[in-house]
Amino acid sequence: MMEPTTKVRLGRTDLEIPRLGFGAAPLGGLLRETSERDAVEAVQSALASGLSHFDTAPQYGGGMSERRLGSVLRQVDRKRIIVSTKVGKIVHLRSDAPTQSVGFVGAPAHDIEYDYSYDGVRRSLDASLERLSLDHVDIVFIHDVNRKYHGSRVYERLEEALAGACKALTDLREQGVIKAFGAATKDLDIASAFVERADVDCAMLPARLTLLDRTGADELLPRCVERSISVLAAAPFDSGILVSGVIEGATYDYQPAPEPVIAQVAAIEALCARFRIPIAAAALQFPLRHAAVASVVAGMRSGKEVRQNLDSMRMSIDEGFWVKLQQLKMDFPTNY
Repeated sequence: MMEPTTKVRLGRTDLEIPRLGFGAAPLGGLLRETSERDAVEAVQSALASGLSHFDTAPQYGGGMSERRLGSVLRQVDRKRIIVSTKVGKIVHLRSDAPTQSVGFVGAPAHDIEYDYSYDGVRRSLDASLERLSLDHVDIVFIHDVNRKYHGSRVYERLEEALAGACKALTDLREQGVIKAFGAATKDLDIASAFVERADVDCAMLPARLTLLDRTGADELLPRCVERSISVLAAAPFDSGILVSGVIEGATYDYQPAPEPVIAQVAAIEALCARFRIPIAAAALQFPLRHAAVASVVAGMRSGKEVRQNLDSMRMSIDEGFWVKLQQLKMDFPTNY
């Protein structure tokens, strides 16, 4: 059992974040459309339940996530909440195309400009603050310096971010404009480079410390412990299959789950059944067992999902389950 509203210190900063963070990608229509009503209800339910960290990004629905999140948060005592957003992707809305029907469903038509430069950080943050209707954010993550988006140019982008974005965010932190920054990427070598070469406070690690993929614990997380850098483990459900289990249409890495993943999830589900726990509870609590992890950040689309995640965090799980889980062989290839 883990109390989701318990707060822990973020790295070497004075910030304290709850063990469960509100991931706002679904507010931008991730994978399927989210109604305005559901989005507002989700944020209001999280606030009423005592959750206080809200994570978003310009990319999420072409700014729609930030706008929806801000419509509720701007009415709240700013001292009660911690808001994080991301830089590196600047949104340009277009009026000459229909709304999106894949990726972020229902989002306005838009293009993404990648910019990890010093000035790009300033432009991105200014636009985010306007969409959020807030005067500041607390944490900023450098978003998706990875092979998925940059291919063979990933190291070029890394150097751009180290020289530009990291310098800009260090300056903003020293000026008191933000309180912490780090990188958000699932490419472990790139995440390690930020940890080793920049004065980051934290790292957001999507889908690399889950029931299915524990590779983040091999080298990156021990480095973070050594440097007092807090990890925020994101995407604990691997885009859906670790909530739904093995069902038709289950998604992994935002695509239909391949057979090796389905087989592994089936084995985990069988173990969960033995211990009479839902797979979602194990998925949410697993990352927090590592000393480097301050928080698990899970996407929430509605008030119902907020309540389900709170219940999953508070569920008691026998230590024997974790022992047996470690004995399961993880032998399918990771998607990078």
